[in-house]
Amino acid sequence: RVSMAAAAAGPVFWRRLLGLLPGRPGLAALLGRLSDRFGRNRDRRRRRSPWLLLAPLLSPTVPQVTSPPCGLCPEGGHRFQWIRNLVPEFGVCSSHVRVLSAPTEFFELMKGQIQAAKRRVVMASLYLGTGPLEQELVDCLESTLEKSLQAKCPSDLKVSILLDFMRGSRGRKNSRTMLLPLLQRFPEQVRVSLFHTPNLRGLLRLLMPERFNETIGLQHIKVYLFDDNVILSGANLSDSYFTNRQDRYVFLQDCPDVADFFTELVDAVGDVSLQLQGDDTVQVVEGMVHPYKGDRAAYCEAANARVMGVINAARTRQQMLHAQTFHSDSLGPREDAAAAGDRRPAPDTWIYPLVQMKPFEIRIDEAVTAALLTEAECGARVYLTTGYFNLTQYMDLVLGTRAEYQILLSPEMNGFFGAKGVAGAIPVAYVHIERQFYQEVCSLGQQERGQLQEYWRAG
Repeated sequence: RVSMAAAAAGPVFWRRLLGLLPGRPGLAALLGRLSDRFGRNRDRRRRRSPWLLLAPLLSPTVPQVTSPPCGLCPEGGHRFQWIRNLVPEFGVCSSHVRVLSAPTEFFELMKGQIQAAKRRVVMASLYLGTGPLEQELVDCLESTLEKSLQAKCPSDLKVSILLDFMRGSRGRKNSRTMLLPLLQRFPEQVRVSLFHTPNLRGLLRLLMPERFNETIGLQHIKVYLFDDNVILSGANLSDSYFTNRQDRYVFLQDCPDVADFFTELVDAVGDVSLQLQGDDTVQVVEGMVHPYKGDRAAYCEAANARVMGVINAARTRQQMLHAQTFHSDSLGPREDAAAAGDRRPAPDTWIYPLVQMKPFEIRIDEAVTAALLTEAECGARVYLTTGYFNLTQYMDLVLGTRAEYQILLSPEMNGFFGAKGVAGAIPVAYVHIERQFYQEVCSLGQQERGQLQEYWRAG
């Protein structure tokens, strides 16, 4: 169900969330006072609206296209070629792209892909849950690894799993304990990497309680890869994402270049992460600076070099492939491919993997997002979909352009929705940002240009 958010939608949902804090009148009163204070400050915020005229100048540096669009290429006319100056550009055929529509389809596809994998399984997620469905996924991995050993010893199949250290270590039964049997039984085939943010260290690390320590920084890549097939998603490896929590899932079939890139990217992040051992301890990769015990600057510099090395190497490879495919002096691209025995159709879909790792000064996603929002023209329509409305630095860019914006959000999809104590108030903060944004839209008379929708589904 999609419900339209009118001017009063924010306050209504705000009150609904406050109602989820029974027995916490002090906290509810505090949030109420904060809401009133932010409301009184609305007029002050309006005074900054003239700065919206300067939004394109105040945004992060927008990368410039260093050469004119290529007229020989099938994508010669599209507007996004400049992104290839920052990240690798992958051309695929749309017949190899499939958009999944349901959580159950995502779960069943992953199991089938694991069972069919012969060379590699790469899974990057925030965490792995601890329920029966997650155990079914682990059992599927175990069965596939066992079959690979029976077919050939040593086996060619390698399994690499990247999770966040804090989220994956939460509670006695957690992602780590779920994966220990695989590590213990297949130590030469399985790698489990746990990313630990360099920003959580020292006294802060000692004092921050469980769950709240996850607010300092997380590993948030969501990619699931099986041989040359890739699922790009926002879904975690958790039962709710396998049953009723809708997310995006794009399945890329037989895309070896894309699969190679994400394998290398996950390997790179894994190399700067802590390695889970069979006895549930962790170790750093030999020669790597420790993420929270070592020098922070040295760690971040090494991590930047490792990750950007993968991005730049892939970008160079794809540029060379692009030149060979579309700029050959001898044969046209179709004849050249046919002569080489490649019967694949010409690419008509372009993939640009954007990476954001701010502690390592890797801010590609931020720069590209700011550029896209800044250059949105009158008559263009921009769709933004999120479970967490947190535009913050982009808010003025959205309000300062002339494009139409359709924003779909869902506060109830927040993982902290309905949680006990202060954690249960986190969705309220996102609703406040939503409310603040809508009030700004109204104050500027831009209701016709900006539309907010809230997604809600029973169960």
